[in-house]
Amino acid sequence: MEIKDAVFVSSRVKLEELPGNNLPELAFIGRSNVGKSSLINMLTSSKDLAKTSQTPGKTQTINHFLIDNTWHLVDLPGYGFAKVSRTLREKWMHMIRQYLKSRECLFCVFVLVDSRLSPQKIDLEFINWLGENNIPLSIIFTKADKLKAQESEKNINAFKEALLQYWEALPEIFVSSAQNKLGKTEILNYFAKVLNS
Repeated sequence: MEIKDAVFVSSRVKLEELPGNNLPELAFIGRSNVGKSSLINMLTSSKDLAKTSQTPGKTQTINHFLIDNTWHLVDLPGYGFAKVSRTLREKWMHMIRQYLKSRECLFCVFVLVDSRLSPQKIDLEFINWLGENNIPLSIIFTKADKLKAQESEKNINAFKEALLQYWEALPEIFVSSAQNKLGKTEILNYFAKVLNS
């Protein structure tokens, strides 16, 4: 697959305000500052389709992007250490979970995980929650260019081992770098596979 056209559609905080259920959706989510916006820009070959920031918690809404007039890429708020109140974090999480559980046109959730880190409890818990709720998911390890390949591989393998304590078989897993376009072809081809399934 090659994305030829990507257009920002809407930025919403209420589920009832989201675009209609007529097009398939692939959603991105991950801890604050995991590199969601950078990855979206890399996959769509856009410089600033998704707004990037050094400040964790930049994405505070559900953002829809129309891809090639046929499906939506959805950028969800990050979870974790965003510098906002606990009440607001809990409100975001409730909104995100309601979206994930109720959105009929959602084909797959891509959970982004920072490859520079050892397995984080918050990522494992969120992935397990998706599994428990039978929500289709894949995992994309980000920022693979920031460490030596051997170190990234060590963290990724540790994460897989941690997941296998709960999962009989692992979800589809990709390794990416927005900087050097690592994983772009593999991820886009998987998008096509999911959307055509």
